[in-house]
Amino acid sequence: MKTVLFGANGKKIKDIDLESSVFGIEANIAVVHQVVKAQMAGARSGTADTKTRAEVRGGGKKPWKQKGTGRARAGSIRSPLWKGGGTTFGPTPRDYSQKVPRKIGKLALRSVLSAKAKSESLVIVEKLVFEKPDTKAAAKLLSDMKIQERVTVVVTDEDVNAMKSIRNLPLARVITSSQLNSYDLVDCAKLVITKEALDKVTGVLAVAKS
Repeated sequence: MKTVLFGANGKKIKDIDLESSVFGIEANIAVVHQVVKAQMAGARSGTADTKTRAEVRGGGKKPWKQKGTGRARAGSIRSPLWKGGGTTFGPTPRDYSQKVPRKIGKLALRSVLSAKAKSESLVIVEKLVFEKPDTKAAAKLLSDMKIQERVTVVVTDEDVNAMKSIRNLPLARVITSSQLNSYDLVDCAKLVITKEALDKVTGVLAVAKS
């Protein structure tokens, strides 16, 4: 599978081949949904908490005697039926994370990358050169590539200046090749990957041919 390699100025340099096992498979939507859902669940703090009748302060004394008052029976003023009482079946701290097999995670990444390549939403850039962090230069770079929509930029761990330059743009998200995940790939209209990052991603996700 072929695609265009662009320079930092947005101009075409040459055509390059993409690994078909990573960028040319039939997208498995169900797997992508499973992985993204698990990733979003894992991001939940799970700290919501309410007090039961046993945890609310007070209510140790029986409000009135059991019989003879004409009122309904009551054992505590902290009953869930009372104002200021405890909560019935309220949320308590919990872990929302879900386990996803490594093979499923990789399949989801290959599915998203293949879908991006098929829809021509994938842009491969030779390199992003920033002598120092420069948000204006990063904005101009994306403008030169005619990218106006929400974009995820994938660079290598060594591209520190590129990360610092892009991360302040309102419609841009920048991650490293080692942080690649399905949610960040799905949650964008355009995906920009540097050639060096592409090689690292391909090396990890490529399926060995038997």
